[in-house]
Amino acid sequence: MKKISLTTSIEVYASKDELPEKFEHLLDEAKKGLTKSYAPYSEFRVSAAVLLANGEILTGANQENAAYSMCLCAERVALSAASSEFPEVQIEAIAITVENKNNPVVAPAAPCGACRQVLSETEDRFNNKIKVILQGESGEIYLLNTAKDLLPLFFDGTFL
Repeated sequence: MKKISLTTSIEVYASKDELPEKFEHLLDEAKKGLTKSYAPYSEFRVSAAVLLANGEILTGANQENAAYSMCLCAERVALSAASSEFPEVQIEAIAITVENKNNPVVAPAAPCGACRQVLSETEDRFNNKIKVILQGESGEIYLLNTAKDLLPLFFDGTFL
């Protein structure tokens, strides 16, 4: 038997003022995007903002449906908007934030497995790392150097 160790490095910031300016602005845009969330059932609002290599910022917010499996995650809404509007432009970073009227979130909330997979494949598509910024309603901010740090054992096209 052999053992494989996987290590993820996360930069932790006490406040957004400590972030590089472009990531502080990106997180601000994600926070603004929470108003676009449609979450009448869970009241758990999620917003994501993506920073493109050309400087554009696009946002996405979660869109719920009574049949939960039909819901759209904020991360995939934002990534799809970027791909539709700027199909040849790399994504440099994504900021993700949440709010919950029933239970305030003070820890960074990570993307679901499906969104992690889409982020990983987006990195592969453009052969670049996407920085990931995570924050709850308040509290610490996590900065990951690559989306693959969220999903160290990822599935990609090499398996097909």
